[in-house]
Amino acid sequence: KIRIPVSILSQAGQLLDAEHEVIKIHPQISFEILKNIPFPWPVAQIVFQHHERLDGSGYPLGLRADEILLETKILAVADVTEAKSSFRPYRPALGIESALDEIRQHRGILYDPVVVDACLELFAGDLFTFDYKTDSPGPILCVASPKMVPPISQ
Repeated sequence: KIRIPVSILSQAGQLLDAEHEVIKIHPQISFEILKNIPFPWPVAQIVFQHHERLDGSGYPLGLRADEILLETKILAVADVTEAKSSFRPYRPALGIESALDEIRQHRGILYDPVVVDACLELFAGDLFTFDYKTDSPGPILCVASPKMVPPISQ
């Protein structure tokens, strides 16, 4: 949410409609920053679309299902999982179970079912550890399980 005023991002109460509209421009701002960087993937477009939802209720374009890049669908699930899990100025961290309930509940409606299933499988298999503070800002530490890291051969 680069270039969004800190006063909006750190606001403890509910945002006014005008403030929410300011928040909603962050995908466009990020796209403008990234569009001329020669990534081997469509990173700028992925970031631009990361608030789009399968049912067309997202922003900035209201794209639907097949109009949304697969990579964006993955980023969207990761983004909402992180957002629900972590502290926000207007609420404590809700925890990983709440985040997983959110994506499970909206599987096939807002979020791609294959992506949701993959995310749920990662957490069901204890492939990640999440450490976060529930009542104050701070980084979430997500650590891959040793089961995910292939051995280094010499």
